[in-house]
Amino acid sequence: MATPAAPAPHDTPPAPEAVTLILVRHGMTDATGPRLAGRAGGLHLNDTGRAQAADLAARLAGLRPAVLLSSPLERCQETAEAVAERLGVPVTTDERFIECDYGSWTGRGLVELSGEPLWRVVQDHPSAARFPGGESLSAASARAVEAVRDWNTRLLLPSAPPPAHPAPDEAAGREAPPAPSVPQDPPAYVVCSHGDIIKAIVADALGMHLDLFQRLRVDPCSVTSITYARTRPFLNKLNDTGEGLATGLPTAAEAGGEAAVGGGAGARGPAPGTA
Repeated sequence: MATPAAPAPHDTPPAPEAVTLILVRHGMTDATGPRLAGRAGGLHLNDTGRAQAADLAARLAGLRPAVLLSSPLERCQETAEAVAERLGVPVTTDERFIECDYGSWTGRGLVELSGEPLWRVVQDHPSAARFPGGESLSAASARAVEAVRDWNTRLLLPSAPPPAHPAPDEAAGREAPPAPSVPQDPPAYVVCSHGDIIKAIVADALGMHLDLFQRLRVDPCSVTSITYARTRPFLNKLNDTGEGLATGLPTAAEAGGEAAVGGGAGARGPAPGTA
């Protein structure tokens, strides 16, 4: 995705030529890995997740993001708050970065779900997968990618009109936050979201079909960075956890060829069905 240049008035500085998106996944909860947490409420970071969030905030120290966005779910909000405290930037909630709605799959164990006929569709042909009583992966991808494009437009063209999709405050009849100022050139912004959502955004940036997005891995509190220039996106980092290479080797499930639906717990987390 690239945003076309627009003529700028002579009395205003030129618009920046690129914007960098920094995607961070939330930290561990007691459900991360063994169960498909989805949009279930009341799931908070556990001790491991809080330590991961603190480490993430330290790794992002020195960054001056134009805005810090988060999914509305507690595990993302708590991760984003740790970053906000370190960077001195408030958290803005954007519901378009919420987890995929897994419908009746929500809260069920991954070992159990692997016996469902839909499991193979999710693994091998995710663009065709719609979760019973929930959302399709293609719809979840489309809304997240559209949110990225909206924020890119805001930051590349600060005087542009707000995104067509109303922000949560606008939808509720409250005044929405103004388009953010640009504190650095090129501007950067942070989004705290979920494994499948981040994988879908990365797939779009790389020009990958959604059916290939299960080839990507996004661990808890990992950092993924994409720069959107006028002509094309550039992937700067993918699944950077700040740890040594040994911790990023394939999990047992990945070694068998299965993707971690929902994102998984990473190499050091519990294997599905063990917690």
